[in-house]
Amino acid sequence: MQEQKSATLIQRIADMQEQEAISLAREMLDQGYDPIALLGHCREAMEIVGARYEKGEYFLPELMLAGEVLSAIGSLAKPLVQQRSLSMRDAGTVVIGTVHGDLHDIGKNIVTFMLDINGYNVVDLGIDVPVESFIASIREHKPQVVGLSGFLTVAFGSMKETIDAIAAAGFRDGLKIMIGGGQVDETVRNFTGADAFGLNAMEAISLCKGWIKG
Repeated sequence: MQEQKSATLIQRIADMQEQEAISLAREMLDQGYDPIALLGHCREAMEIVGARYEKGEYFLPELMLAGEVLSAIGSLAKPLVQQRSLSMRDAGTVVIGTVHGDLHDIGKNIVTFMLDINGYNVVDLGIDVPVESFIASIREHKPQVVGLSGFLTVAFGSMKETIDAIAAAGFRDGLKIMIGGGQVDETVRNFTGADAFGLNAMEAISLCKGWIKG
């Protein structure tokens, strides 16, 4: 029964059935469903949405609606997760943002949300973030990890520019930098000078856990 509900939830989110998806998520949580597992289903649904976007089946309005559905479901699940993970608070600080020249934030928002519920102090700088804002935030918050997000290929140059500027400002030593986005791979990681790249939010969590030892 639960497996059927999980599959239905994924389908409803992917098909933009906003109210139906939120109602089902609330019902599952009320019945004691694991909130972490439920958020995992949201991630699966967002992967479907992303694939449909890449194929030209979905456009920006659909991405925005999917983000709203994710936010609504997240607001239901997040308090339950935090109740179970109070011991994980202060896992570390992560500064994250979509680099300048790119306005996409769906992927970044998912990563930010998952980092937050896993106990990290997340400083989300938003979209189209200039180099200077990253440097100022690093100076202020002293993070262990910086995450650079970008969906467009033009973002690769911005990522490299940002990382080079961080190094020039004297903050690169001891600071781990991860990048992510629809077309990021090892070649892009090598070009930008980042320490690692992640294909999804769970990989970002894994990287942070590996870099920040409790």
